[in-house]
Amino acid sequence: MLGSLSNYRQLLLDIDSPFLRARPHLDEPGGRSDLDPIPKLSSTGHGIAGILAGWTVSFIAAPIEHVKARLQVQYHTLKHTSPTTAIKPKYTGPIDCILKISRQHGFFSIFHGLKSTLVFRTFFFCWWGSYDIITKYLQRNTTLSAPAINFWAGGLSAQVFWITSYPSDVVKQRIMTDELAVDKRKYKSWWSAVKGVYREKGYRGYWRGFLPCFLRAFPANAAALVAFESVMRGLQTIEAE
Repeated sequence: MLGSLSNYRQLLLDIDSPFLRARPHLDEPGGRSDLDPIPKLSSTGHGIAGILAGWTVSFIAAPIEHVKARLQVQYHTLKHTSPTTAIKPKYTGPIDCILKISRQHGFFSIFHGLKSTLVFRTFFFCWWGSYDIITKYLQRNTTLSAPAINFWAGGLSAQVFWITSYPSDVVKQRIMTDELAVDKRKYKSWWSAVKGVYREKGYRGYWRGFLPCFLRAFPANAAALVAFESVMRGLQTIEAE
């Protein structure tokens, strides 16, 4: 995902639009004057790059998340079944799950939940837009090193992302674990799944399991962003030489 994000950033940077270009701040590290134009993406531009990267990776992530969701439901069911009740697992593993879904419902059934994945990953706008905003704020108002800024911006922006996107993730999981046969589906559309969650649990239903996810988001993504930005700085140094 980070690779496609970097590519989309560069693609948008090549578009000569004031909407996508950041206004320079001469007092920030790397500040410039109009006599030395070094174009940078605006926070909106970074957010749009995030959406495009999220949509791109959805075509790979959706089948993986679909299979994972079905195996998790199966595991949960077996775990809470009485030992005296013999239940044969429907799927023996990821590969078996893919093969059975393809044989019984067609190959493209593997992509069940793709639309809801695209909706969920649209919130990457909030992630990468806020990452840029937080990064710029820390650059202007602190003396933190670049890796430290990446750490805090990465962790905080990930939490912004989950606060804004978590309800759509809950809806996505509902759709992915629904019946694959059209005539047996509980949710006929994304919107029907949204209403179904509210009908069963109210507004709280959209936030079930949020706290563990929220707490896990900071360290995991902070570390990932430090590594990613360090690699990017290293590549830029090599190119400069």
